[in-house]
Amino acid sequence: MFFRKILGILALTMTAFPAAAQSEREVPYWASINVDEARMRKGPSPAVPVIWEYHRKYLPVKVVAVHEEWRKVVDPDGTEGWMAARLLSIARTAIVTGGTRVMRVSPEADANIAYRVEAGVVGRLGECRKGFCLLDVKGRKGWVAAAHIWGDD
Repeated sequence: MFFRKILGILALTMTAFPAAAQSEREVPYWASINVDEARMRKGPSPAVPVIWEYHRKYLPVKVVAVHEEWRKVVDPDGTEGWMAARLLSIARTAIVTGGTRVMRVSPEADANIAYRVEAGVVGRLGECRKGFCLLDVKGRKGWVAAAHIWGDD
């Protein structure tokens, strides 16, 4: 009973304070924007000018540095800046790059096509193998060539 309470408190803490969980990760690591509106700044402080404003929840970013409650991130276009850790989630997402891409029913180049996705579509990233990654776009799942997404190394 005691251990269940401790585990419950730890789980609540990790949910309520995702920055605490993120600060212990080795950089670089992948994250995603966890709010409807997020600001990227020139430096790790709310007093530093905003260089970009994002209105795209779940957009993947790569965290390349950590400073207290701030994360230096790179967005899919290569823009670098600082975001408050509370704006980010360690939930893995990916964005489709290039043109229209196919989502296959299995991780093989000749597998049947499940769906087609346009460049800029963001989905939850699943496992990756054989050069393909499982992508879930609003409940529609399929394997996309890893070379056609940004959000996974």
